[in-house]
Amino acid sequence: MISSFAAWVALLLFAGTMIYAGIKDVATMTITNRLVLLLAAAYVVLAPLAGLGVDEMLAAAAAASLMLAGTFLLFALGWIGGGDAKLAAVAVLWLGADQTLPYIFYVSVAGALLTLALIQFRRFPLPAVLQRLTWTERLHSAAAGVPYGAALAGAALLLLPETALFAALT
Repeated sequence: MISSFAAWVALLLFAGTMIYAGIKDVATMTITNRLVLLLAAAYVVLAPLAGLGVDEMLAAAAAASLMLAGTFLLFALGWIGGGDAKLAAVAVLWLGADQTLPYIFYVSVAGALLTLALIQFRRFPLPAVLQRLTWTERLHSAAAGVPYGAALAGAALLLLPETALFAALT
């Protein structure tokens, strides 16, 4: 009984936090360390309560570590932000090692679509009603970059039903 309840809590916490991170990244172009640390700590507490085994958790941690190394290389090249790098790694922790490659694929597609949409959005003048909003002005600026947190969150949510945590609900 506790494993099913813990799985529900874990899934709702992860999904809600990823949605928040994606929206916050679009609005502010930041993903805080606190948010990433919350997700990491919650995984350590909730995953075993939800019934995940030590081997499964260690495999997820190894995959997350590799993701962190890879995304920090992308950060060093200036292609993504530091918050994006950390969020991608903690997302892999939650999704599990077996979902790492699908996650990379989904993030790549979602990130490309987001980038193309922003290029089109930035080609046209910002409507007057949106000029009053700080976040839309920032998003409209080509200097602002791309809020990949939205792509990271969307990809994680798409893969959530394929995870061991989701399977723990039954």
